[in-house]
Amino acid sequence: MVKIMEIKNKVALVLGAVKGIGKGIGLALAREGAKVALNYFDWEESLDELQKDFAKTGQDYLINKTDLLNTEKIQGLIKKVVNHFGRLDILINNIERGGWPVVHGPYVREQWDLEMATTLRAKRWVFDSALPYLKASGDGVVINFSSIAGMVGRSGPASYIFNEGYAAANRGISLLTETWARMGAPEVRVNEIMLGFVETRHGAKTRGWGLLSDEQKAALYDHTLLRRTGTIEDVVKAVIFIIKDAPFMTGSVLRLDGGYVLGGDKVAPIPEGVL
Repeated sequence: MVKIMEIKNKVALVLGAVKGIGKGIGLALAREGAKVALNYFDWEESLDELQKDFAKTGQDYLINKTDLLNTEKIQGLIKKVVNHFGRLDILINNIERGGWPVVHGPYVREQWDLEMATTLRAKRWVFDSALPYLKASGDGVVINFSSIAGMVGRSGPASYIFNEGYAAANRGISLLTETWARMGAPEVRVNEIMLGFVETRHGAKTRGWGLLSDEQKAALYDHTLLRRTGTIEDVVKAVIFIIKDAPFMTGSVLRLDGGYVLGGDKVAPIPEGVL
């Protein structure tokens, strides 16, 4: 009988954890009994609320500020987590730089380089530094976050939201997921959650959403089968499922997009035919 992974007393490192999806995942893991390390770099104004919310969980937690674009600092982050908790079992690789054409305008080299360095390079260096400790766990889990931008690119209603550089970087994440699943096996499972439009990622609680016209927003909803954007809770449930209830899943991509990639086209009824 396959044993379901217990989250209680596991140690998790959550990147991009100061607010939004990262914070929601961190809180959910703490409520499941995990000890959580939370890394952030931007959004300093959200730090006080983060500390208060985690203090309420009653779990041991560690908040750290590390610029993951500085790859020389990443090994120190991993060692700090292991020195504090004694181990590392779960890595939530939740870092990105989302290039919004409607926000950032035409590409400049700095924007392109920042997207590649954040969405791809930082993930790789964190995984590389964490892998020995995840293997030592014997039951490690890595979840990479990506975007459906890697599938749809700059096309259709998403053209105002996804730059082609951001899309290219996200397509690359799936290759990393497959390679890392091979590197981690059998001690570490590596999977990917590919997000569509979520409230705090290209959704209503972001600056870019307010720059879209009502018609542009309606086009996104019409193109999404479930006619809504995702919530943090939607993402959290997928994370907990992969960690606890999918022990035979590795190297896989779980698309969480409400059906945006499929599009809003209806299925025509089967005609009477001529025979």
